[in-house]
Amino acid sequence: MMKKIVASLFGGVLLMALSIAFAPGYQQKVSAATLSNSARAIIAREVRHELVTLPFYSVFDNLAFRVDDDGTVVLMGQAAQPVLKDDAEKVVKRIEGVTRVKNEIEVLPLSPDDDRIRMAEFRAIYGDPALNRYAHQAVPPIHIIVKNGHVSLEGVVATQADKNIAGIRANSVPGVFSVMNDLRVEKE
Repeated sequence: MMKKIVASLFGGVLLMALSIAFAPGYQQKVSAATLSNSARAIIAREVRHELVTLPFYSVFDNLAFRVDDDGTVVLMGQAAQPVLKDDAEKVVKRIEGVTRVKNEIEVLPLSPDDDRIRMAEFRAIYGDPALNRYAHQAVPPIHIIVKNGHVSLEGVVATQADKNIAGIRANSVPGVFSVMNDLRVEKE
């Protein structure tokens, strides 16, 4: 007898919760709400973690994102492999608090010449004794983006000297049309 009472009570509570959750006014209030700064910070921390732990994420990719007030995450940057764009969207969609994902990641053209330049740039930059310490980090901070022979350096280095050395080393690679050094410096 007691089991029947508990079951019917649980069923009534569940039915009431579902009717509230699916009421038209309730959905409008939830979607119109804006996230607090702390909620946005939590989502941003989770998104960053998920992106840097993607299996195909490497120094040849540059992933960035923005968390909007309504819980929308906008993914940006460049990916050397098409699978990375899809994987990034999939993992971010599963994060609690994310209402929508807008995927603006650019997939770089697949090119044997660009692949050759990527490897040559990697050896030139991370093979330099002044920059070699960056290569030993879990996610090396100097990202080498190559698109149709044009190179862009993205990420963060410790000093202006490191930024300058990376730019000089990137410019030394044969077959490169141009180098854009967009590295940021931690301390001036």
